[in-house]
Amino acid sequence: MFKKLARQKVFRDPLYGYIEVEYEIISKLIDSKEVQRLRRIRQLSGVSMVFQTAEHSRFTHALGCYQMANLVLEKVTGAKDTLTIYEQLLFLISALLHDVGHGPYSHAFEEVLETSHEEMTARIIESSMTDINKILLEGGINPFDVASIIRKNSKYKIVEKLVSSELDVDRMDYLTRDAYFTGATYGTIDRNRLLRSLIINKDGVFVRASGVHSVESYLMSRYHMYFQVYYHPVARAYELLLEGIYKRIKDLTDENIKVEANIVEFINVLRDNNRIVDYIALDDAYVNGFVKQLTNSNDHILKTLSQAFLNRKLFKYIDVKDKIDTSNYNKNKYYYNESTVSAVAYLASKGGINMLLEDGSIVKLEDYSPIINSLVDSSYKTLTRIYYFEEEK
Repeated sequence: MFKKLARQKVFRDPLYGYIEVEYEIISKLIDSKEVQRLRRIRQLSGVSMVFQTAEHSRFTHALGCYQMANLVLEKVTGAKDTLTIYEQLLFLISALLHDVGHGPYSHAFEEVLETSHEEMTARIIESSMTDINKILLEGGINPFDVASIIRKNSKYKIVEKLVSSELDVDRMDYLTRDAYFTGATYGTIDRNRLLRSLIINKDGVFVRASGVHSVESYLMSRYHMYFQVYYHPVARAYELLLEGIYKRIKDLTDENIKVEANIVEFINVLRDNNRIVDYIALDDAYVNGFVKQLTNSNDHILKTLSQAFLNRKLFKYIDVKDKIDTSNYNKNKYYYNESTVSAVAYLASKGGINMLLEDGSIVKLEDYSPIINSLVDSSYKTLTRIYYFEEEK
């Protein structure tokens, strides 16, 4: 039903050796302008200001997530028996496309746009103006089925869980990939053992009891990566410079004040995030280009923040543990930010992970593993920091 390539296409990858493509529709999607755009968006945004080798793109992660989906279909008991051929293609495609809606510098852009990358991904897939939409229709895949998986509409529950849950192909790729490129070894997980421990049937996705230790290790690795890498204060300080630039541009354009840079698409998206064609035009290179132009802006705030962004003159920060006097800080909204981040080793409230015992009974991971049970509440960690920018005298 679904056409395969005359000869399998492969991509070299440091984690998997080869990433293998056998379906023509997957090959065409990889070559689409929307997926190729991900080459021009860093996976970890400001984290490269801390871990200098974290230069990998969202394209590499998209291919890696697709390959993890391939491995699930090949190695996980019950995967191919449970999912129809159409559902298997939906799984592979959703894994490949799950991040196609990320904006330039990723999460920094979401703060200003006031929408999520998941929603933008679904809109890109549904839009008749995109290559992705046309390729899906021509290949016999309903774009709205793919979008429903991204939005978690519960139409394809098993595929949704495999693509986005507490234990999914997305996390299994990015934890290992980000650990590899940052050198943060505590993000390494036993991917092969996890796959051998999974079992899929009509009732859902389960972990065999014998695989509990690999799941415990995976969850702790994820927890440490969040606080040691993803929530690193210097990375956040870098992204705040960009958020300040975005906010200033938005405020100036709302007042009909001209910004001295070629940012028509950017302003269009700020005003209406349904402008899909303009959104796809945005990537890290686009932002770097206009930020460089703004280093000579007549607007003092834009000029200051843009020069700081290009030259790594970051926000300073302090951890807020007790009440502190902030009266001496410049409370200018572009120069001051109170930021709170939180994470927990295991978030059981979002469906959680189910264990399949030898007698066929099913129990929640937190009820089976004393380690995870103790972490459900005790591992919850919140950090509040004040970030402030000091102009050079």
